[in-house]
Amino acid sequence: MLRILHIAPENIAGVPYSFYDMHNKTGDFSRLVTMHSNPLNFKEDICLNLKLPRNNIASGWRRKKVRDREEQITQSSSAKEFKPKNIAESIFFLARDVLRTPKINRVINLYGLNSFDVIFYHAGLDFYRFPKQAIRWKKEMGKKIVCFYHGSDLRIRGYIKALDQISDLNLTSEFDLLKIKNGLEFLFYPYDSSELPQRVKNESGKIRIVHSPTNRKYKGTDLIISVIEKIKSEKDVEFLLLEKMTRDEVLQIKATADISIDQVGGTMGGTGYGKAGLESLAMGIPTITNMTDEYKNWLPENPFVVCNNGQELYNDLIKLIEDKGYREKIGEMGQTWAGKYHGYNAVSQKLKTLLSEKKIISG
Repeated sequence: MLRILHIAPENIAGVPYSFYDMHNKTGDFSRLVTMHSNPLNFKEDICLNLKLPRNNIASGWRRKKVRDREEQITQSSSAKEFKPKNIAESIFFLARDVLRTPKINRVINLYGLNSFDVIFYHAGLDFYRFPKQAIRWKKEMGKKIVCFYHGSDLRIRGYIKALDQISDLNLTSEFDLLKIKNGLEFLFYPYDSSELPQRVKNESGKIRIVHSPTNRKYKGTDLIISVIEKIKSEKDVEFLLLEKMTRDEVLQIKATADISIDQVGGTMGGTGYGKAGLESLAMGIPTITNMTDEYKNWLPENPFVVCNNGQELYNDLIKLIEDKGYREKIGEMGQTWAGKYHGYNAVSQKLKTLLSEKKIISG
């Protein structure tokens, strides 16, 4: 039985928890330690509840960092090594790491975290910005290190060199990241569709279209709204923008939807699909997203309605609105695909193949 410890800054879109859940349901043993609680109330295993300021000043500072890096990253062909921008930022990370050390050490001892075989770092982040715990686990205890990049972590922040140097395997579920960092392996992230509510017909009787962005800029929400407004002037449809809701609230509304839009024409969020898109597929809802031609052709048995601009979005929405048979066919195809490629057994088997190839576990 393999013992895998997952560490994540927070339960990003519920993906770290799904890995933890997958291992425990497919014959291995896992724990998940998150540093910060997720504001959308995703499930937790062990949460340190470390302070992460979410006030206007802190949010503004993070947005500024994104803007500062946006042009550089979008014009770059490779991911950058993370470095503090100035002395103040260096002092901040150093002080933060010192302050959180006692709590982290208590949790390591309390839950026996030194006993795990593989340490799986989501977003390529250790408990500390300088990854002293990862280095200790690797060099003093012989643990195997895996980094899993979710997307904007690598696009915007970049990789942590000291952690990258000791990582035995680097993974991502984002196709575009394969081009910006050498040595990444692709892995579909696990998803258990049994948690989803049953589809129900919405009471309005209208075709219901939903969009649930966590970041409007990344998802192209302004473009989507403009296209929807044009369609509403021509068709009797209903559009629900699902924001600032708990995940359970979003899923209950999604269960009444006829069409879901994941992302179209956004910036800095990459192309393809996220957790919101996968949830819609798994519920049998036709799902629209953007993809490069290379990604569209690479994705096996691609189940998405692919739209890369406003005109394509308009055309495909009209087709989906007008053709019930087409909606049902696309929805059924997506539901089957989600289980085939993101199901726990499929992902667990693929991950173990990669671990074996890298000599992290014996074949």
